This record gives sequence, structure tokens and C-alpha cells, in this order.
Amino acid sequence: MSLNTDAIVVGTGIAGLSFALKLAAKGWRVALVTKKGSAESNTNNAQGGIACVAAEGDNFEAHVRDTLVAGDGLCDEAVTRAIVEQAPERVRELAATGVAFSRDEHTGNFDLGREGGHSQRRILHVKDLTGAAIEEALLAAVAGEPRITLLEHHLAIDLILERERGDNVAPHPRVLGLYALDCRGGRVLTLRAPVVVLATGGVGQVYQYTTNPDIATGDGIALAFRAGAPVANMEFIQFHPTALYTREGDRALISEAVRGEGAILRGFDGADAFMSRHDPRADLAPRDIVARAIDSEMKKSGAPHVWLDIRGRGEDRLMRRFPHIFATCLKHGVNMERDLIPVVPAAHYLCGGVRVNINAETPIAGLYAAGEVACTGLHGANRLASNSLLEAVVLAHNGATAADTYLRSLPAGTATESVPDWVDGDLSESDERVVLTHNRAELRQTLWDYVGIVRTTKRLLRARSRIQALEREIHDYYWNFKVEPALLELRNLALVARLVVECALQRKESRGLHYTLDYPERAPSAQDSELRREML
Repeated sequence: MSLNTDAIVVGTGIAGLSFALKLAAKGWRVALVTKKGSAESNTNNAQGGIACVAAEGDNFEAHVRDTLVAGDGLCDEAVTRAIVEQAPERVRELAATGVAFSRDEHTGNFDLGREGGHSQRRILHVKDLTGAAIEEALLAAVAGEPRITLLEHHLAIDLILERERGDNVAPHPRVLGLYALDCRGGRVLTLRAPVVVLATGGVGQVYQYTTNPDIATGDGIALAFRAGAPVANMEFIQFHPTALYTREGDRALISEAVRGEGAILRGFDGADAFMSRHDPRADLAPRDIVARAIDSEMKKSGAPHVWLDIRGRGEDRLMRRFPHIFATCLKHGVNMERDLIPVVPAAHYLCGGVRVNINAETPIAGLYAAGEVACTGLHGANRLASNSLLEAVVLAHNGATAADTYLRSLPAGTATESVPDWVDGDLSESDERVVLTHNRAELRQTLWDYVGIVRTTKRLLRARSRIQALEREIHDYYWNFKVEPALLELRNLALVARLVVECALQRKESRGLHYTLDYPERAPSAQDSELRREML
């Protein structure tokens, strides 16, 4: 079974939906692929908002400076400036699509929030459900676009490439499409197109505790790396400082915007406001600093969590500003107005990813990446809060323009019909699925124990050894049984885990989100880590 189209977009978060809409608006046919329902994405769970200069007294220079400071010397300043300066126009487009950003009921101006690392209030939000509001608006626009074909419950397996060789010239790969598993029917679909966009989100499920949904298994990064695209800065995993602690193991996100509205972190005794001992910005310090501070306080006291205190603000006010968070806390027996909120760090956001330029282009012709899957240089060693949604819409805009130019540059008659269909051969259904669940649990535990907020070379080497053993088992399983969603996700998770560890071993310093006891100081100069397929 096959489908021919102009472009394939994998992922239905803000980056994928925006990319698909802009390509369709330029007249191209787009297949929009998602492995679950179309609304399931990291975007849909984003509570905080989108960073944008929109207030008197704020300016692009201040936003750029805040981003560079949070990125701990590793941000690409030119990329940062380009993305920050596009923010107002991209926000206007989202509003025109139907995103009703919260406004002050008295002035009618945007109700701007403030989050850690920002020197000004510049976070546009829709209460505490910004991502869901953006997702809803973009999905409605997709539903009204006849050039977009939505393929739900289809999981990308691998990219299909053509490698062209000229005289004495190294191979130059270009995309021809991808294979995707119909997760409900069990068949593999051959999707043919000269443009493929990876917008699959992050890698949170590689850790035992994460704020990410189940779908965040690093699929796009794994696909790109297997195809030969380089990845960079994979060691920089942002642990959100304040995930709701529950005995059941759930880790619901408590947005940084809660601290932006005055919440204070306190020790397990409920009194000690400890953040001032760790940073002069106290509770509004960047996330890497806050996460390490909480980790340090918990280890010193042996406490299972710390507390977040926003009591006394008024129940009505808190319910208006944080309706989703308030309801989530109530479900677990915590009233934000009257009770301290138990919080712990949890894996949240990947600052590295597939190496791309400001136009979302990878070194593979026709292959683009946008959103959390991509590494542009904006986030450096630590993402500034609410810059991620901004980066996604800017990369989608620039990438769609670049992809349009690429498609129009292809010679007349360029076709991908020669791509072969997937062949299962005589492989059987697996009767050992317990191996998949066991290996996935072991992988996530390994990353949590050895590649967490504080690292050592010894821990990283232990993690590498365990991951390599798991990769061998997964490889054998992949080639001996028919593919299924659990196997494909585990295959991707194991590769992503290996990339995180290998990048971490490259970095002989502590910078941003990567803190190692063996190299506690920053190196004199900032360098990206990078991995290519031939290096593993």
C-alpha cells in the first residue's frame, strides 16, 4: 500500500501543523502523519505560553540577552536574534488563526506572564492551557485545508533515501519518502515525497519520570540519525524543576508561570525558602539552576520532594489564572490556595536534536526538522522558558519557504515512484512482547539513575554499557519479528538514549543542563557536541 504526495510532515504539534498549513497554502499536497490522535503532542501539554516582546519597556535586545544568559554561553546569537525578532509577526499569525491569547480585563492588552530567566513580562498565554488552545486552532485550520491528508495512528519507521554519486564526489543523499506502520491495521504504508518534515517532539519517555506524554519517544531524532543526519547537544536534557509529586509516580507539570506569579520554593520542613542560597534571582532563576538546587536540597535532607508555596493569593484568582493546574492539584488532594504543593524535578525538554539551520534544513536534501526535534542553536545549554513554542512557529515559517523553493527547483518530471514497497517476508508475530516492556522499563531506569541532573563519567559509562546490551537485544528482535508500535518506539528510545550518553561523554565541563562532578567548571570556550552515524 502506498501514497504519493509533495511533502510528508511527521508530527502534529505546533511545528508540524504550522509547517503543513504553510506548505498547503503555497499549493503543495501534504500528508500529515501522527502515530496517535492528531491532538496528542507536547504542544497540547504546554502550559506556560509563547515568549514575545509585547510590552512597553521591553525590547528585542532584552529578550536576546535573557536567552543568551540562560543558554550559558552556547546559544547561537545570530539565530537567537532572528527568532526573537520574528516573534510579533508569528504571534499575529497565531491570533489570526484563532488563538485567543489572554488579555487584561481592564486595559484589553495582552495579559503578559513572567517566568524564570526573563527580565520582563513577555509570556503570552491562554490561561494555563496555551498549548491546547494553539493545537485546537491549528487543527481546525488543517481540517479546512483540502490539500492536507491526515493520517492518524501511523508511526514512521524509517526514511527512504536516494544517494546520488557524481564523478569523484561523495554521495549526496536526498529524501524520497518514508515507511510508516498503520498502528491499527498492522500494515506498512510506503509514503513517497521529495520533502519530509520531522516535527515529532521530544524524548522525555527515555527517562523514568517525565512531564512528557507517552508519545515523546524521540522518533524523529532516531529516523534522522539512522539516515545520516547529524545531531548536536543531546546531553542537554532540561529537567523541569516543578513537577507535581505523587506516590503513584505521576509527574504532572506545575508551570514555571506559578513561580512567575510569586510562588516560593520551600524545603521539606515547609519553611525554608532555600532558592536565595543558590542564586541571587532566587525563585526566578533559570530552570537548570532551580532543578539542581531542588536536587541538592532533596539529597541533603533525604526528602522525597520539596514544596511550592503560592498560598494566600485568593482561590478565585488562582482558578482563573491556572484552571488546569488548580484542577490537577485538587485531583491529588492539594488546594493551591490553602496547601503547599509537593514538587520534584522531572525530564521535560531536549535542548539539542537534529542539526538544522534557521530554515529548518538538514544536510540531507529535502529533509527538514522543526520544533523540539531540531537543534538550531537558540536554546544553547539551557532553554529559556517559553522560547520553545516561538522557535517552533519561526522554524515552520522559514522551513516552509525553504521547502517551497526546493520543490520548485526540482527538475520537471522528478518522481519518487521507483521507491520499493515494504516487504515483511516470512516474519511472524512476536510471542515475547514481555521483552519489550521489560527492556523499556530497564532503559528508562538506567537513564534516570545514571544520566540525571548530576552526572559523573563513571555513571555515564555504566549507562553506555547497559544501553549497548539493550540495543543488541532490540536489534535481534527487530529483524526476527514483524514490526509493531512498542518495538519501533523502543528501538528509537534506545538509540536516543545512546546519543544522550555519547554527547554527555564528549563534554568535559559543566555547562547549563549538563553538570558533572568530574568536571565541575566551565571550559574557557563553548563548543557544541555533535554525533554522526559513523561515530557510533
